[in-house]
Amino acid sequence: MSYLSIHACVNDPSFQGRLLACIADEGAVDPQPEYVRLQWVVASANDIEAAYESALAGNNPDPGGDESVITDGMILSAVQSHPPEVQDAS
Repeated sequence: MSYLSIHACVNDPSFQGRLLACIADEGAVDPQPEYVRLQWVVASANDIEAAYESALAGNNPDPGGDESVITDGMILSAVQSHPPEVQDAS
């Protein structure tokens, strides 16, 4: 694990777009607040971080956008493992 690779992943525009799309596809009317809540958690998921770090080491020019590095399933799994916080309506 590398904090540098987690940081790079969170700041990768391709990864950001894919994560936002996943959150929206999971039903968020406004995915931005959920993105802010989840970006670091998803980027630091063991499988995502390891894949991203490996891609960086292999000089992949677009690790966050390369679906052979980080699959949509990996992103979805990380998002679904951290459901939205429910606000008490009372």
